Amino acid sequence: MPGAVVGLERVVMNGLELTLLRPLWLLALPVLGVAGWWLYRRRGGLGDWQRASDPALLRAMVALGRVDKSASGAPLLALLAALGLVVIGLAGPAVERRDTLSFRNLDAVIFVIDASPSVTEHTRWPQMLTMGRFGLAALGTRPGGLIVFAGDAYVASDVTLDHLQLGQTLSLIGPETVPDPGSRPERGLQRAVEMLDDAEVLAGDVILLTDGAGLASPSLQMAWAIAARGARLSLVALDGVSAGFETHAAAGQGRVFTLDQTEDLATWLSSAARTQLEQQDYPLLFWQDVGRYLLLLALVPMLFLFRKEVA
Repeated sequence: MPGAVVGLERVVMNGLELTLLRPLWLLALPVLGVAGWWLYRRRGGLGDWQRASDPALLRAMVALGRVDKSASGAPLLALLAALGLVVIGLAGPAVERRDTLSFRNLDAVIFVIDASPSVTEHTRWPQMLTMGRFGLAALGTRPGGLIVFAGDAYVASDVTLDHLQLGQTLSLIGPETVPDPGSRPERGLQRAVEMLDDAEVLAGDVILLTDGAGLASPSLQMAWAIAARGARLSLVALDGVSAGFETHAAAGQGRVFTLDQTEDLATWLSSAARTQLEQQDYPLLFWQDVGRYLLLLALVPMLFLFRKEVA
């Protein structure tokens, strides 16, 4: 269907929910109605011939039966009906696809976990693992991946739909997982961007679980890079939220979560996933545009415009 997607408008008719992919096209319907009314009032019995022709000649032709003054409005109504159906078709009426969930594999979630001793040896580390498990449980049909970092970053699990495997790998992370000393979150975020690119993910979420160590200019640049490719960066704070958390979340167009916000994280990863793809002009992944069938239906009233006169 032609025309860019400018927004989604839902309409419920007799229990059937329709979504208009291009609702601004409906603005043409009032214009079409005014134009039809003007043409109907203007055309008269003989249209413009009554003004352009000699009155005596017209009277003679009427006497000979060569002028039809019935002025049927059927052709005009047929034309308006056809144009109305075309306009509604261009508005993009759509119904939800049955296989909607299968398209969510275009929207992956990458968990980037700080495995430095300051995190894994913290008393709240078990709560951090619980937060990660809640996030995995909320993925539904979205694939996920795991990256661990300390002084360097490594892929713990590539993008996969096997959430059980992800959960098992998450449980094995400990102080000895990453041998490199330090805390370099920018390395983990860079790996996340590479993972999204390799998996050809259209959108996505990156969840950084950290105590905030190492959040600085390099990691902030990676937050901007994640947002620039259509993904979102959110952070889970181990123990208190600093200004660095808020700055990175704002740059990555995500949120900051604390360890007591497990339900909020689950909601963020489940209900917000589809909205994110729709906002990036991928609504046809979820809706089947039926406007093309209205264009075919518009051919029916147009048949009245091609009727053959039999002498």
